[in-house]
Amino acid sequence: MDTELARTFLTVAATGNFVSAASRLHVTQSTVSARIHSLETTLGARLFQRGRNGAELTPAGKRFMRHAKHLVRTVEQARHDVGLPHGFRDVLTLSGRIALWEGFLPRWVAWMREAAPDVSLRLEIGFEADIMQNLIEGSVDIGVMYTPTSRPGLAVEPLFDETLLLVTSDLARGWPDEGYIHIDWEPEFHAQFSESFPDMPPPTLVANIGWLGVQQLLIYGGSGYFPQRLVRRYIEEGKLWRVPGSPQFRLPAWIVFPRDSDSATLRSALDGLRTLAREEQARED
Repeated sequence: MDTELARTFLTVAATGNFVSAASRLHVTQSTVSARIHSLETTLGARLFQRGRNGAELTPAGKRFMRHAKHLVRTVEQARHDVGLPHGFRDVLTLSGRIALWEGFLPRWVAWMREAAPDVSLRLEIGFEADIMQNLIEGSVDIGVMYTPTSRPGLAVEPLFDETLLLVTSDLARGWPDEGYIHIDWEPEFHAQFSESFPDMPPPTLVANIGWLGVQQLLIYGGSGYFPQRLVRRYIEEGKLWRVPGSPQFRLPAWIVFPRDSDSATLRSALDGLRTLAREEQARED
C-alpha cells in the first residue's frame, strides 16, 4: 500500500475534514478525495462519513487507524535505521514548543546523553497542530506542548505547570501599559487573562513566541506575561520586575506519545522527562 494514502488518511482523521487536510498536505481538496477514494476501494470499506461537521471515522476507519499508523511508523523507522550513525542502537525524535526549549528540554537532552549515550536524538521546534500531526504519522516519538488534543492511539500526560508572571521593564510605566506585549499562550491563558482584566482594550502588539516577547522587553521595554522559568534570571538581575498586585496564571505543559509503543528507548526518554518535570515543579512551588 502507498504510504502517501495512509498519511492522507491520518491527516483527514486528525483535522476532521478534507479542506484542512488538503491545506496541511499542500495539495488540492480533490487530490485528498481521490486518495481516500483509492484507499477505500483498496480496502473495500468506507473509512469516513462525510457530513456538515466534516469527516468522521466510520467503524472501519477506526479499525484501520492503528494499521495506518503502523505502516507510516514502519517507513519512518526504516529511514531512521538506515541513516543511524555508527555506534548508535536507536533514534528518538522529540518536538516541543520553543518556550519549553528554553531551559527545560535542553536539560532533558543532557539527561538522555548520560542515560542513553547510544541513542541518536532528533530535536525539533513546533506548534501544537504540527506536533500532533507528526505524532499521528509516526515521524515524532514525543511531543511536549501546552494544548494537546485527544487522538486515537496517543497518550496525553501532564508534565508540569508553568507559572505565568506579569513582568515589566520599568515599574514607573504603571499598568495597563501601552507597551504591553500579548503572547499567544493558547486558549486557557486567554480565558484567565480576560477574566482578570475584563476592561483591557485589545493589545496592539501580539506575538506567538514567548522568547520573542522577552527580547522585545529587554531591548525596547514594555510588559507581558511569561513563564517564571523564562524571566526568573532577569528578575534576579534587576532587568525585569513583577507588576505589583498582578495575578499569576497557570499554564500546564503536557507530553504526548504513542500509547501502544513497547520501545525501551521511549520509556527511558519519558522517565527522564518525568524526573526533570518533578524537579521543575519543585522550583515553581
